[in-house]
Amino acid sequence: MKILVLSDSHGAVSPMEQAVEQTSPDLILHLGDCWRDGERLHDRFPSIPLEQVPGNCDFRPTEPAERLLELRGKRILLCHGHTYGVKQSLVTAGFAAEEQQLDLFLFGHTHRPLVDRRGRTLFLNPGSIGAPTRPSYGVVTIQDGQLDGRTWWLA
Repeated sequence: MKILVLSDSHGAVSPMEQAVEQTSPDLILHLGDCWRDGERLHDRFPSIPLEQVPGNCDFRPTEPAERLLELRGKRILLCHGHTYGVKQSLVTAGFAAEEQQLDLFLFGHTHRPLVDRRGRTLFLNPGSIGAPTRPSYGVVTIQDGQLDGRTWWLA
């Protein structure tokens, strides 16, 4: 299973479309900032399932700030990251990952790509697909019980 992870699109739908075309994912995850961009992307690729959470720039009071997915036996948390203070450190996120026995903690908000393993949990921030100079995205693969995550600059 190949999962495209996007965050912080801030109105830039075209780079998200390019990332979909480059990766041919089975699932798209949008981690917030701008919810409507995720909807537009899904309109463009309706056959690819999309899950998303709101970011700090999204006014979506009826949507949960985070989602816990179970995919191929892996526990995956989607959040924007602002509620965990990820701009300061990953300490709070690390405690949450341990407490919830997460395999993968996905977050955005910082606009900086990151892949870091801490204990059993892989932390991945895809950076900002809406960045004007170097848009980036993440790709997570789950294959044969193994979880892998990487970040890429848009070509």
